[in-house]
Amino acid sequence: MTKTAFSYWNKRIAPVFDIAQRLRIVEIESGRIIRETEETLRGELPVQKAQYLTESGIGTLVCGAISTPLSELMLAYGIRIIPFVAGDVGEVIAAWCNGDLDSRHFDMPGCRERHRISAVVQTK
Repeated sequence: MTKTAFSYWNKRIAPVFDIAQRLRIVEIESGRIIRETEETLRGELPVQKAQYLTESGIGTLVCGAISTPLSELMLAYGIRIIPFVAGDVGEVIAAWCNGDLDSRHFDMPGCRERHRISAVVQTK
């Protein structure tokens, strides 16, 4: 089972994770959602956010833009980041479950796919 957090605002992926306050957490097993919850992201300091995600068992964070310092901190805590994603949070979650999140349809405007790939590769 894997737990993935999607930062959102107003039913869309939050444009900037650094100031995001809401998460939709999805637990997936065998490609199916077995549990979905909404949480308030605790902590204002970057280290508090990273600790909260780690303590919640989050393995992957799907978000819009994220600052380099916060991204590096999340990676140091072992959290895989899929940044520069945009769109309706429900559609993004469905695409994630189906393995279709790499579609250009979910690229954040002005961001290239290579940014998303480089953030994922750093976690290996």
